[in-house]
Amino acid sequence: MTIATSSKAASVTFRNVKKVYGRDVLAVDDISLHIEPGKLVTLLGPSGCGKTTTLRMIAGLEMATEGQILIGDTDVTKLPATDRDVSMVFQSYALFPHMNVLENVSYGLKFSGFNKAETRERALAGLDLVGLNGYGDRLPSELSGGQQQRVAVARALVLEPQVLLFDEPLSNLDAKLRRQVREEIRDIQQNLGLTVVYVTHDQEEALAVSDRIVVMRNAQIAQEGSPRDLYELPNDAFVADFIGEANLMPCSIESVDNDVATISIGSYRHRLPARGMAPGAATLAVRPSRVELKADMSENSMTAKVVKATYVGSHMEYTVETESGTLFAVSGNVSSIFEAGASVAMNFAESGPVLLPKS
Repeated sequence: MTIATSSKAASVTFRNVKKVYGRDVLAVDDISLHIEPGKLVTLLGPSGCGKTTTLRMIAGLEMATEGQILIGDTDVTKLPATDRDVSMVFQSYALFPHMNVLENVSYGLKFSGFNKAETRERALAGLDLVGLNGYGDRLPSELSGGQQQRVAVARALVLEPQVLLFDEPLSNLDAKLRRQVREEIRDIQQNLGLTVVYVTHDQEEALAVSDRIVVMRNAQIAQEGSPRDLYELPNDAFVADFIGEANLMPCSIESVDNDVATISIGSYRHRLPARGMAPGAATLAVRPSRVELKADMSENSMTAKVVKATYVGSHMEYTVETESGTLFAVSGNVSSIFEAGASVAMNFAESGPVLLPKS
């Protein structure tokens, strides 16, 4: 018995969907998006941005106030959760403590028309898929947090849904376990060709698991795209600072030639893609890893003072003060470090800094 979900994987489409609670609490504001079958798409954003409400509307746990929701070619806008071919993995795992692992995984199958033998066979296949073969007789309390999460994933997978939903699935795990379990979820999704919609507020998690990311802000979509596109080409300051971390600096676009801009920050000059912008005042976003600190001044560099130097094992973290404000920098050089109070030369890596289009 194997679980083969790829043939059932379906697209998810939102057309001008709005969700209002009560008379005037706008949770989701006129969003339209399309999730391709077999892809993992993450809804990312701060608390209260509308991402979990959007996920729950796919599941049928919330009903859209306006607009249309399709799973594949089927309009599910008004269908209850029981009539939608989706499964959801909750933040709390929602395992039954009095049932063993096999019984937990089998639970949904009992209502899906399978006989006892088929139910057991599918549940065992699900446990094998998530690396828990032989754990069927254990109670949830006898498992680690990561193992409990895998049981919850197996319980959802055995139903072979068209769409699999994850609501902050790793928030209860420690950092090392989060990395391990997110890799397992991604491997299962890719191996089975699942359509997965994944909600998190963790930027690193979103970058690691997603084919595409939908960044939400104030009940709307701020930007969507591949992890690399969002990280390297954010549309505005919010996305730049939310996807990873960014230093936002005022600069001046001195000239533009073939969509390559020459910018200035004081006496410092840098060339980078203009992104359609014209000469004038602008905002520059610089990732901490793209800020370069050196002991000796060069012809084109800025003077900076190290305010704080923190050793975090794999790299150094620096807070530096410049004439344009305070910046955060990350350096992989942990053998030759700058102490707090040191004067240093600062410039930016050739690629990485990005101009932010004006809103």
